[in-house]
Amino acid sequence: MPANPLPDAALLAGGAAGPRALRPLLDTVLDALAEGAAARCGPLPAGGPDAVTQLLERCGPTLPDHGTGALDALHTLVTALAAGAADPADPHCAAHLHAPPLAVAAAADLAASALNPSMDSWDQAPAASALEERLTRDLAALVHPRGPGPDALVTTGGTEANLLGVLLARERLSPRLALLCGANAHHSVHRAAWLLGLPAPTVLPTPRGILDPAAVHDALTGLDTLNCTAGPPTPVLVVATAGTTDSGAIDPLPALADTVAAHRRGRPSAFHIDAAYGGALLFSPAHRAKLAGLDRADTVTLDLHKLGWQPVAAGLLTVPDGRALAPLGHRADYLNAEDDTDAGLPDLLGRSLRTTRRPDILKIAVTIRALGTAGLAALVERTCDAARDLADRVAAEPRLTLHARPAISTVLFRPVGAADEQVAAIRRRLLTEGRAVLGRARARDHDGRTVLWLKATLLNPHAQPSDLAALVKLVLDQAPRPRKDSSR
Repeated sequence: MPANPLPDAALLAGGAAGPRALRPLLDTVLDALAEGAAARCGPLPAGGPDAVTQLLERCGPTLPDHGTGALDALHTLVTALAAGAADPADPHCAAHLHAPPLAVAAAADLAASALNPSMDSWDQAPAASALEERLTRDLAALVHPRGPGPDALVTTGGTEANLLGVLLARERLSPRLALLCGANAHHSVHRAAWLLGLPAPTVLPTPRGILDPAAVHDALTGLDTLNCTAGPPTPVLVVATAGTTDSGAIDPLPALADTVAAHRRGRPSAFHIDAAYGGALLFSPAHRAKLAGLDRADTVTLDLHKLGWQPVAAGLLTVPDGRALAPLGHRADYLNAEDDTDAGLPDLLGRSLRTTRRPDILKIAVTIRALGTAGLAALVERTCDAARDLADRVAAEPRLTLHARPAISTVLFRPVGAADEQVAAIRRRLLTEGRAVLGRARARDHDGRTVLWLKATLLNPHAQPSDLAALVKLVLDQAPRPRKDSSR
Protein backbone atom coordinates (compact mmCIF):
# COMPACT_ATOMS: atom_id res chain seq x y z
CA MET A 1 0.00 0.00 0.00
CA PRO A 2 1.49 3.40 -0.97
CA ALA A 3 2.38 5.70 1.91
CA ASN A 4 0.45 8.55 0.26
CA PRO A 5 -2.84 7.24 -1.19
CA LEU A 6 -4.10 8.88 -4.37
CA PRO A 7 -6.95 11.41 -4.06
CA ASP A 8 -10.46 10.61 -5.24
CA ALA A 9 -9.85 12.82 -8.28
CA ALA A 10 -7.35 10.20 -9.48
CA LEU A 11 -9.89 7.34 -9.61
CA LEU A 12 -10.23 5.61 -12.97
CA ALA A 13 -13.33 5.74 -15.19
CA GLY A 14 -12.91 2.18 -16.50
CA GLY A 15 -12.82 -1.22 -14.89
CA ALA A 16 -15.32 -2.74 -12.49
CA ALA A 17 -15.00 0.19 -10.08
CA GLY A 18 -15.32 2.86 -12.75
CA PRO A 19 -19.11 3.29 -12.62
CA ARG A 20 -19.00 3.85 -8.85
CA ALA A 21 -16.37 6.55 -9.33
CA LEU A 22 -18.33 8.21 -12.12
CA ARG A 23 -21.79 8.32 -10.57
CA PRO A 24 -21.30 11.22 -8.09
CA LEU A 25 -19.26 13.08 -10.69
CA LEU A 26 -22.08 12.83 -13.21
CA ASP A 27 -24.55 14.30 -10.72
CA THR A 28 -22.17 17.23 -10.24
CA VAL A 29 -21.74 17.71 -13.99
CA LEU A 30 -25.49 17.66 -14.63
CA ASP A 31 -26.13 20.16 -11.84
CA ALA A 32 -23.37 22.41 -13.18
CA LEU A 33 -24.77 22.26 -16.72
CA ALA A 34 -28.18 23.31 -15.42
CA GLU A 35 -26.74 26.14 -13.30
CA GLY A 36 -24.64 27.42 -16.17
CA ALA A 37 -27.55 27.38 -18.61
CA ALA A 38 -29.72 29.23 -16.12
CA ALA A 39 -27.02 31.86 -15.60
CA ARG A 40 -26.59 32.31 -19.36
CA CYS A 41 -30.35 32.44 -19.97
CA GLY A 42 -30.11 32.56 -23.75
CA PRO A 43 -28.26 31.25 -26.79
CA LEU A 44 -24.90 32.73 -25.70
CA PRO A 45 -23.54 34.95 -22.91
CA ALA A 46 -24.12 38.68 -23.10
CA GLY A 47 -21.20 41.08 -23.10
CA GLY A 48 -18.99 39.73 -25.86
CA PRO A 49 -15.45 38.31 -25.60
CA ASP A 50 -14.33 40.44 -22.65
CA ALA A 51 -17.24 39.29 -20.48
CA VAL A 52 -16.50 35.64 -21.22
CA THR A 53 -12.80 36.10 -20.45
CA GLN A 54 -13.69 37.65 -17.10
CA LEU A 55 -16.08 34.77 -16.37
CA LEU A 56 -13.26 32.26 -16.81
CA GLU A 57 -10.77 34.37 -14.86
CA ARG A 58 -13.07 34.25 -11.84
CA CYS A 59 -12.59 30.47 -11.76
CA GLY A 60 -9.04 30.92 -10.50
CA PRO A 61 -5.67 29.81 -11.86
CA THR A 62 -5.51 27.23 -14.63
CA LEU A 63 -2.33 25.63 -13.22
CA PRO A 64 -2.81 25.52 -9.42
CA ASP A 65 -0.13 23.95 -7.25
CA HIS A 66 -2.73 22.05 -5.26
CA GLY A 67 -5.97 20.65 -6.59
CA THR A 68 -9.40 21.56 -5.27
CA GLY A 69 -10.84 18.06 -5.66
CA ALA A 70 -12.96 16.46 -8.35
CA LEU A 71 -16.37 17.80 -7.32
CA ASP A 72 -15.24 21.40 -6.93
CA ALA A 73 -13.23 21.34 -10.17
CA LEU A 74 -16.14 19.92 -12.14
CA HIS A 75 -18.71 22.25 -10.62
CA THR A 76 -16.62 25.38 -11.08
CA LEU A 77 -15.41 24.84 -14.61
CA VAL A 78 -18.46 23.10 -16.09
CA THR A 79 -20.72 25.82 -14.68
CA ALA A 80 -18.47 28.48 -16.21
CA LEU A 81 -18.26 26.69 -19.55
CA ALA A 82 -22.04 26.28 -19.71
CA ALA A 83 -22.64 29.88 -18.68
CA GLY A 84 -20.23 31.03 -21.37
CA ALA A 85 -21.35 28.65 -24.10
CA ALA A 86 -22.96 29.25 -27.45
CA ASP A 87 -25.62 26.60 -26.97
CA PRO A 88 -26.80 24.99 -30.23
CA ALA A 89 -29.80 23.58 -28.37
CA ASP A 90 -31.22 27.11 -28.12
CA PRO A 91 -33.45 27.77 -31.15
CA HIS A 92 -31.87 31.21 -31.56
CA CYS A 93 -28.37 29.74 -31.87
CA ALA A 94 -28.52 29.22 -35.62
CA ALA A 95 -25.37 30.57 -37.22
CA HIS A 96 -23.37 27.51 -38.16
CA LEU A 97 -23.55 23.84 -39.05
CA HIS A 98 -23.22 23.21 -35.31
CA ALA A 99 -25.91 20.78 -34.24
CA PRO A 100 -27.40 20.28 -30.79
CA PRO A 101 -26.38 16.71 -29.92
CA LEU A 102 -28.99 14.16 -28.94
CA ALA A 103 -28.92 13.18 -25.27
CA VAL A 104 -28.63 9.51 -26.19
CA ALA A 105 -25.59 10.24 -28.36
CA ALA A 106 -23.93 12.29 -25.62
CA ALA A 107 -24.52 9.45 -23.14
CA ALA A 108 -22.92 7.00 -25.57
CA ASP A 109 -19.97 9.37 -25.89
CA LEU A 110 -19.49 9.14 -22.13
CA ALA A 111 -19.22 5.36 -22.41
CA ALA A 112 -16.66 5.77 -25.19
CA SER A 113 -14.63 8.12 -23.00
CA ALA A 114 -14.78 5.79 -20.01
CA LEU A 115 -13.77 2.69 -21.96
CA ASN A 116 -11.28 4.69 -24.06
CA PRO A 117 -10.65 2.25 -26.90
CA SER A 118 -7.93 3.35 -29.30
CA MET A 119 -8.89 2.53 -32.85
CA ASP A 120 -5.40 1.89 -34.19
CA SER A 121 -5.09 -1.81 -33.36
CA TRP A 122 -7.57 -4.59 -32.70
CA ASP A 123 -6.08 -5.49 -29.32
CA GLN A 124 -6.94 -1.98 -28.06
CA ALA A 125 -10.51 -1.97 -29.39
CA PRO A 126 -11.89 -5.46 -30.09
CA ALA A 127 -15.63 -4.70 -29.92
CA ALA A 128 -15.35 -1.12 -31.15
CA SER A 129 -13.44 -2.17 -34.26
CA ALA A 130 -16.02 -4.86 -35.05
CA LEU A 131 -18.86 -2.37 -34.57
CA GLU A 132 -17.12 0.16 -36.81
CA GLU A 133 -16.59 -2.43 -39.55
CA ARG A 134 -20.29 -3.37 -39.59
CA LEU A 135 -21.84 0.07 -39.37
CA THR A 136 -19.50 1.85 -41.78
CA ARG A 137 -20.30 -0.73 -44.45
CA ASP A 138 -24.05 -0.34 -43.85
CA LEU A 139 -23.86 3.46 -44.00
CA ALA A 140 -21.74 3.29 -47.15
CA ALA A 141 -24.35 1.01 -48.72
CA LEU A 142 -26.96 3.77 -48.21
CA VAL A 143 -24.78 6.09 -50.30
CA HIS A 144 -23.64 3.51 -52.89
CA PRO A 145 -26.45 0.92 -53.09
CA ARG A 146 -25.10 -0.50 -56.35
CA GLY A 147 -21.44 -0.49 -55.36
CA PRO A 148 -19.56 -3.82 -55.51
CA GLY A 149 -18.38 -3.51 -51.90
CA PRO A 150 -19.31 -0.21 -50.22
CA ASP A 151 -17.20 0.88 -47.26
CA ALA A 152 -16.53 4.01 -45.23
CA LEU A 153 -13.90 5.52 -43.00
CA VAL A 154 -14.71 7.44 -39.82
CA THR A 155 -13.23 10.95 -39.85
CA THR A 156 -13.14 14.01 -37.64
CA GLY A 157 -15.53 15.73 -40.02
CA GLY A 158 -15.88 17.11 -43.51
CA THR A 159 -12.41 18.63 -43.67
CA GLU A 160 -10.64 15.32 -43.05
CA ALA A 161 -13.05 13.44 -45.29
CA ASN A 162 -12.48 15.87 -48.16
CA LEU A 163 -8.73 15.56 -47.65
CA LEU A 164 -9.06 11.77 -47.91
CA GLY A 165 -11.17 12.07 -51.06
CA VAL A 166 -8.48 14.17 -52.74
CA LEU A 167 -5.71 11.89 -51.47
CA LEU A 168 -7.37 8.74 -52.82
CA ALA A 169 -7.92 10.40 -56.21
CA ARG A 170 -4.27 11.44 -56.34
CA GLU A 171 -3.07 7.94 -55.44
CA ARG A 172 -5.39 6.28 -57.96
CA LEU A 173 -4.88 8.68 -60.86
CA SER A 174 -1.60 10.58 -60.69
CA PRO A 175 0.59 12.88 -58.55
CA ARG A 176 -0.18 15.46 -61.26
CA LEU A 177 -3.85 15.54 -60.25
CA ALA A 178 -5.75 18.75 -61.00
CA LEU A 179 -8.77 19.80 -58.95
CA LEU A 180 -11.87 21.47 -60.36
CA CYS A 181 -14.55 22.90 -58.07
CA GLY A 182 -17.04 25.71 -57.82
CA ALA A 183 -16.72 28.95 -55.90
CA ASN A 184 -19.34 27.42 -53.58
CA ALA A 185 -17.00 24.58 -52.51
CA HIS A 186 -15.89 24.30 -48.90
CA HIS A 187 -12.52 25.86 -48.08
CA SER A 188 -11.21 22.43 -47.06
CA VAL A 189 -10.96 21.48 -50.75
CA HIS A 190 -8.36 24.21 -51.21
CA ARG A 191 -6.61 23.20 -48.00
CA ALA A 192 -6.48 19.58 -49.16
CA ALA A 193 -4.72 20.62 -52.39
CA TRP A 194 -2.22 22.65 -50.37
CA LEU A 195 -1.53 19.87 -47.85
CA LEU A 196 -1.02 17.29 -50.61
CA GLY A 197 1.29 19.47 -52.68
CA LEU A 198 -1.16 19.81 -55.56
CA PRO A 199 -1.81 22.93 -57.62
CA ALA A 200 -4.54 25.20 -56.30
CA PRO A 201 -7.97 24.09 -57.57
CA THR A 202 -9.43 25.61 -60.69
CA VAL A 203 -12.44 27.50 -59.31
CA LEU A 204 -15.49 28.05 -61.48
CA PRO A 205 -17.89 30.92 -60.71
CA THR A 206 -21.23 29.91 -59.20
CA PRO A 207 -23.42 32.99 -59.69
CA ARG A 208 -26.58 30.98 -58.94
CA GLY A 209 -24.92 29.36 -55.92
CA ILE A 210 -24.45 25.98 -57.63
CA LEU A 211 -21.89 24.43 -59.93
CA ASP A 212 -22.96 24.61 -63.59
CA PRO A 213 -22.38 21.35 -65.51
CA ALA A 214 -21.90 23.34 -68.73
CA ALA A 215 -19.12 25.35 -67.10
CA VAL A 216 -17.51 22.11 -65.90
CA HIS A 217 -17.75 20.68 -69.42
CA ASP A 218 -16.12 23.81 -70.89
CA ALA A 219 -13.34 23.73 -68.29
CA LEU A 220 -12.62 20.06 -68.95
CA THR A 221 -12.72 20.66 -72.70
CA GLY A 222 -10.25 23.52 -72.25
CA LEU A 223 -7.90 21.22 -70.38
CA ASP A 224 -8.26 18.65 -73.16
CA THR A 225 -7.33 21.27 -75.77
CA LEU A 226 -4.33 22.37 -73.74
CA ASN A 227 -3.13 18.81 -73.33
CA CYS A 228 -3.24 18.19 -77.07
CA THR A 229 -0.21 20.45 -77.36
CA ALA A 230 1.34 20.13 -73.91
CA GLY A 231 1.49 16.38 -73.43
CA PRO A 232 -0.64 13.58 -71.97
CA PRO A 233 -3.96 14.46 -70.34
CA THR A 234 -3.79 15.76 -66.78
CA PRO A 235 -5.98 13.67 -64.45
CA VAL A 236 -8.81 15.71 -62.92
CA LEU A 237 -10.87 15.43 -59.75
CA VAL A 238 -14.19 17.26 -60.02
CA VAL A 239 -15.60 18.25 -56.63
CA ALA A 240 -19.32 18.92 -56.20
CA THR A 241 -21.24 19.95 -53.09
CA ALA A 242 -24.50 18.65 -51.64
CA GLY A 243 -25.27 21.33 -49.09
CA THR A 244 -23.07 24.39 -49.30
CA THR A 245 -21.91 26.09 -46.11
CA ASP A 246 -23.30 29.49 -47.12
CA SER A 247 -26.78 28.63 -48.36
CA GLY A 248 -27.27 24.86 -48.20
CA ALA A 249 -27.48 24.68 -52.00
CA ILE A 250 -27.12 21.30 -53.71
CA ASP A 251 -25.22 21.10 -56.98
CA PRO A 252 -26.96 19.32 -59.92
CA LEU A 253 -25.36 15.98 -59.14
CA PRO A 254 -26.78 13.80 -61.98
CA ALA A 255 -25.72 16.27 -64.68
CA LEU A 256 -22.29 16.70 -63.11
CA ALA A 257 -21.88 12.92 -62.91
CA ASP A 258 -22.79 12.70 -66.61
CA THR A 259 -20.24 15.40 -67.45
CA VAL A 260 -17.42 13.65 -65.59
CA ALA A 261 -18.36 10.30 -67.15
CA ALA A 262 -18.30 11.77 -70.66
CA HIS A 263 -14.80 13.19 -70.18
CA ARG A 264 -13.47 9.98 -68.63
CA ARG A 265 -13.22 8.54 -72.12
CA GLY A 266 -10.39 10.94 -72.91
CA ARG A 267 -8.75 11.63 -69.57
CA PRO A 268 -8.40 9.95 -66.17
CA SER A 269 -11.07 11.58 -63.99
CA ALA A 270 -12.69 11.18 -60.59
CA PHE A 271 -15.80 12.63 -58.98
CA HIS A 272 -16.00 13.60 -55.31
CA ILE A 273 -19.13 14.94 -53.61
CA ASP A 274 -18.92 16.88 -50.37
CA ALA A 275 -22.24 15.97 -48.74
CA ALA A 276 -21.12 16.86 -45.22
CA TYR A 277 -24.29 18.89 -44.72
CA GLY A 278 -26.81 17.32 -47.04
CA GLY A 279 -25.88 13.65 -46.78
CA ALA A 280 -28.31 12.96 -43.93
CA LEU A 281 -31.19 13.66 -46.35
CA LEU A 282 -30.65 10.05 -47.42
CA PHE A 283 -32.49 8.96 -44.28
CA SER A 284 -35.66 10.80 -45.35
CA PRO A 285 -37.99 9.40 -48.03
CA ALA A 286 -39.34 12.94 -48.41
CA HIS A 287 -35.94 14.50 -49.16
CA ARG A 288 -33.54 11.84 -50.44
CA ALA A 289 -34.44 12.58 -54.08
CA LYS A 290 -32.49 15.83 -53.66
CA LEU A 291 -29.37 13.65 -53.54
CA ALA A 292 -30.01 11.82 -56.81
CA GLY A 293 -26.62 11.17 -58.38
CA LEU A 294 -24.78 10.89 -55.07
CA ASP A 295 -24.24 7.17 -55.69
CA ARG A 296 -22.26 7.93 -58.86
CA ALA A 297 -19.40 9.59 -57.00
CA ASP A 298 -16.08 7.86 -56.43
CA THR A 299 -15.93 9.28 -52.91
CA VAL A 300 -18.53 11.01 -50.72
CA THR A 301 -18.11 13.07 -47.56
CA LEU A 302 -20.75 12.76 -44.83
CA ASP A 303 -20.83 14.50 -41.47
CA LEU A 304 -23.30 13.36 -38.82
CA HIS A 305 -22.34 16.04 -36.33
CA LYS A 306 -24.24 18.39 -38.62
CA LEU A 307 -27.66 17.13 -39.73
CA GLY A 308 -27.23 13.96 -37.66
CA TRP A 309 -27.23 15.45 -34.15
CA GLN A 310 -24.03 13.81 -32.96
CA PRO A 311 -21.47 15.29 -30.59
CA VAL A 312 -18.34 16.34 -32.45
CA ALA A 313 -16.80 14.45 -34.20
CA ALA A 314 -18.79 12.15 -36.48
CA GLY A 315 -17.55 12.40 -40.07
CA LEU A 316 -17.36 9.72 -42.75
CA LEU A 317 -15.83 9.19 -46.17
CA THR A 318 -17.67 6.59 -48.25
CA VAL A 319 -16.58 4.65 -51.34
CA PRO A 320 -18.54 2.26 -53.56
CA ASP A 321 -15.75 -0.33 -53.42
CA GLY A 322 -13.66 -0.83 -50.30
CA ARG A 323 -10.68 -1.79 -52.44
CA ALA A 324 -10.32 1.91 -53.26
CA LEU A 325 -9.07 2.41 -49.70
CA ALA A 326 -5.98 0.24 -50.25
CA PRO A 327 -3.60 3.20 -50.75
CA LEU A 328 -4.12 4.10 -47.09
CA GLY A 329 -2.56 0.83 -45.95
CA HIS A 330 0.40 1.26 -43.62
CA ARG A 331 2.57 -1.12 -41.61
CA ALA A 332 3.82 -0.55 -38.06
CA ASP A 333 5.04 -3.78 -36.53
CA TYR A 334 3.84 -2.96 -33.02
CA LEU A 335 0.29 -2.32 -34.27
CA ASN A 336 -0.30 -4.58 -37.30
CA ALA A 337 2.55 -7.03 -37.63
CA GLU A 338 2.25 -9.07 -40.78
CA ASP A 339 2.10 -12.40 -38.98
CA ASP A 340 -0.70 -11.07 -36.70
CA THR A 341 -2.65 -9.97 -39.75
CA ASP A 342 -2.05 -13.34 -41.43
CA ALA A 343 -3.33 -15.01 -38.25
CA GLY A 344 -6.64 -13.14 -38.54
CA LEU A 345 -6.25 -10.02 -36.36
CA PRO A 346 -7.91 -7.10 -38.17
CA ASP A 347 -5.62 -4.39 -39.53
CA LEU A 348 -6.91 -0.95 -38.49
CA LEU A 349 -4.08 1.33 -39.62
CA GLY A 350 -5.51 1.60 -43.12
CA ARG A 351 -8.79 2.88 -41.69
CA SER A 352 -7.56 6.40 -41.00
CA LEU A 353 -4.79 8.94 -41.49
CA ARG A 354 -4.69 9.13 -37.70
CA THR A 355 -3.17 6.60 -35.33
CA THR A 356 -4.87 7.06 -31.97
CA ARG A 357 -8.53 7.86 -32.51
CA ARG A 358 -11.74 7.66 -30.52
CA PRO A 359 -14.50 5.10 -31.16
CA ASP A 360 -16.80 7.75 -32.61
CA ILE A 361 -18.81 5.01 -34.25
CA LEU A 362 -20.38 4.09 -30.88
CA LYS A 363 -22.53 7.21 -30.52
CA ILE A 364 -23.64 6.90 -34.15
CA ALA A 365 -24.55 3.24 -33.65
CA VAL A 366 -26.44 3.95 -30.41
CA THR A 367 -28.37 6.79 -32.05
CA ILE A 368 -29.42 4.69 -35.03
CA ARG A 369 -30.38 1.76 -32.82
CA ALA A 370 -32.40 4.06 -30.56
CA LEU A 371 -34.23 5.96 -33.32
CA GLY A 372 -33.97 3.72 -36.36
CA THR A 373 -33.66 5.26 -39.78
CA ALA A 374 -37.34 6.24 -39.55
CA GLY A 375 -36.65 8.24 -36.40
CA LEU A 376 -33.73 10.02 -38.02
CA ALA A 377 -35.93 10.76 -41.02
CA ALA A 378 -38.47 12.40 -38.71
CA LEU A 379 -35.78 14.66 -37.24
CA VAL A 380 -34.54 15.61 -40.71
CA GLU A 381 -38.05 16.39 -41.90
CA ARG A 382 -38.97 18.45 -38.83
CA THR A 383 -35.80 20.49 -39.27
CA CYS A 384 -36.41 21.12 -42.97
CA ASP A 385 -40.03 22.02 -42.19
CA ALA A 386 -38.84 24.59 -39.66
CA ALA A 387 -36.59 26.16 -42.29
CA ARG A 388 -39.48 26.43 -44.71
CA ASP A 389 -41.58 28.00 -41.94
CA LEU A 390 -38.88 30.59 -41.28
CA ALA A 391 -38.57 31.34 -44.99
CA ASP A 392 -42.36 31.84 -45.18
CA ARG A 393 -42.22 34.29 -42.29
CA VAL A 394 -39.40 36.26 -43.87
CA ALA A 395 -41.14 36.34 -47.25
CA ALA A 396 -44.32 37.63 -45.61
CA GLU A 397 -42.51 40.46 -43.83
CA PRO A 398 -42.27 43.58 -46.06
CA ARG A 399 -39.22 44.89 -44.17
CA LEU A 400 -37.18 41.74 -44.95
CA THR A 401 -35.88 40.18 -48.16
CA LEU A 402 -35.57 36.40 -48.57
CA HIS A 403 -32.66 35.19 -50.69
CA ALA A 404 -34.24 31.89 -51.81
CA ARG A 405 -36.34 29.00 -50.62
CA PRO A 406 -34.19 26.69 -48.45
CA ALA A 407 -32.72 23.65 -50.19
CA ILE A 408 -32.09 22.00 -46.82
CA SER A 409 -32.34 24.04 -43.61
CA THR A 410 -30.43 27.28 -44.26
CA VAL A 411 -32.30 30.56 -44.72
CA LEU A 412 -30.60 33.72 -45.97
CA PHE A 413 -32.36 37.04 -45.43
CA ARG A 414 -31.65 40.73 -44.87
CA PRO A 415 -33.51 43.92 -44.01
CA VAL A 416 -34.83 45.80 -47.04
CA GLY A 417 -32.64 48.76 -47.90
CA ALA A 418 -29.90 47.93 -45.39
CA ALA A 419 -26.27 48.44 -46.36
CA ASP A 420 -23.81 45.59 -45.84
CA GLU A 421 -22.25 47.31 -42.83
CA GLN A 422 -25.70 47.60 -41.25
CA VAL A 423 -26.37 43.90 -41.79
CA ALA A 424 -23.02 43.05 -40.18
CA ALA A 425 -23.79 45.38 -37.27
CA ILE A 426 -27.15 43.71 -36.63
CA ARG A 427 -25.46 40.34 -36.34
CA ARG A 428 -22.77 41.62 -33.97
CA ARG A 429 -25.28 43.49 -31.82
CA LEU A 430 -27.41 40.38 -31.34
CA LEU A 431 -24.25 38.42 -30.46
CA THR A 432 -23.01 40.99 -27.97
CA GLU A 433 -26.39 41.24 -26.28
CA GLY A 434 -26.64 37.45 -26.07
CA ARG A 435 -29.95 37.42 -27.92
CA ALA A 436 -29.20 35.38 -31.05
CA VAL A 437 -26.39 33.71 -32.96
CA LEU A 438 -26.86 34.30 -36.68
CA GLY A 439 -24.30 33.68 -39.39
CA ARG A 440 -23.32 35.77 -42.38
CA ALA A 441 -22.93 34.91 -46.05
CA ARG A 442 -22.28 36.77 -49.28
CA ALA A 443 -24.56 35.98 -52.18
CA ARG A 444 -26.24 37.75 -55.07
CA ASP A 445 -29.46 39.64 -54.47
CA HIS A 446 -32.38 39.76 -56.88
CA ASP A 447 -30.68 42.55 -58.82
CA GLY A 448 -27.54 40.48 -59.34
CA ARG A 449 -25.40 42.37 -56.80
CA THR A 450 -23.28 40.45 -54.30
CA VAL A 451 -24.38 41.58 -50.84
CA LEU A 452 -24.18 40.44 -47.23
CA TRP A 453 -27.00 38.30 -45.84
CA LEU A 454 -27.92 37.13 -42.37
CA LYS A 455 -27.80 33.34 -42.24
CA ALA A 456 -30.02 31.13 -40.10
CA THR A 457 -28.86 27.52 -40.20
CA LEU A 458 -31.64 25.59 -38.50
CA LEU A 459 -30.56 22.27 -37.00
CA ASN A 460 -32.83 22.05 -33.96
CA PRO A 461 -35.72 19.67 -34.64
CA HIS A 462 -37.47 20.96 -31.51
CA ALA A 463 -37.67 24.57 -32.72
CA GLN A 464 -41.23 25.86 -32.43
CA PRO A 465 -43.07 28.38 -34.62
CA SER A 466 -42.95 30.83 -31.71
CA ASP A 467 -39.13 30.53 -31.67
CA LEU A 468 -38.98 31.41 -35.36
CA ALA A 469 -41.38 34.33 -34.96
CA ALA A 470 -39.25 35.65 -32.09
CA LEU A 471 -36.08 35.36 -34.20
CA VAL A 472 -37.65 37.41 -36.99
CA LYS A 473 -38.74 40.02 -34.44
CA LEU A 474 -35.22 40.24 -32.98
CA VAL A 475 -33.86 41.10 -36.42
CA LEU A 476 -36.63 43.58 -37.16
CA ASP A 477 -36.07 45.34 -33.85
CA GLN A 478 -32.44 45.91 -34.86
CA ALA A 479 -33.07 46.75 -38.51
CA PRO A 480 -32.82 50.33 -39.77
CA ARG A 481 -36.18 52.03 -40.11
CA PRO A 482 -37.23 52.73 -43.70
CA ARG A 483 -37.09 56.38 -44.65
CA LYS A 484 -40.40 58.19 -45.00
CA ASP A 485 -41.25 59.39 -48.51
CA SER A 486 -40.88 63.17 -48.28
CA SER A 487 -43.05 63.64 -51.39
CA ARG A 488 -46.14 62.49 -49.54
